[in-house]
Amino acid sequence: MSRTRNMIAVIAFLAFAVIAGFTIYKYVRYGIVEGGGIFASSLAVSYFLNWVKWGDHEGGGEKDELDRHIETQSAKIGYFLLMILAALILFISEGVTNLNDIQNYPLLLVVSLSFVILPITELIYSRKFKS
Repeated sequence: MSRTRNMIAVIAFLAFAVIAGFTIYKYVRYGIVEGGGIFASSLAVSYFLNWVKWGDHEGGGEKDELDRHIETQSAKIGYFLLMILAALILFISEGVTNLNDIQNYPLLLVVSLSFVILPITELIYSRKFKS
């Protein structure tokens, strides 16, 4: 069983390397940024990392208290990192610091929503236990 798990992790990593390599090659050679390649390589690396950590691509299985604590803390840290990176991408891609000069309204909306998603989720989830 362990050998099969290792082979799946290697295959997932190779899939990521091939997809990411081809995407980088197309960018370097032709100047084309492929959204599909970026998205697919992100999925492949996610699949690989879940296999490495949990031994399952979905990150499932029986989890003890430490595993649940790791998931909770990493989810919260990941949320804040994503919020910061989204804001940085917005300001860097727009090249402005004044919010009134931003033209990419969908990305501005995503960054704005990133500030309220966690408090709203915590409010709804806390009501579940307080009722």
